[in-house]
Amino acid sequence: MAVQKSKVTPSRRGQRRAHDALKGKAYQECPDTGELKRPHHISKDGWYNGRQVIKPKAKAEEAAAE
Repeated sequence: MAVQKSKVTPSRRGQRRAHDALKGKAYQECPDTGELKRPHHISKDGWYNGRQVIKPKAKAEEAAAE
């Protein structure tokens, strides 16, 4: 079993834990709708990188599907 040679000081322990803090999620504004979205993700209306990659379902199609 491993046994430490000497006590780890609070300063050394803090330096090791310096990168463990949680960061807030990054959001950016969608240029088309103005909504906040995650970077490198498709927006709710199907736009990504300035072009529409997924066509959103129409309201009539959603009502008919139910």
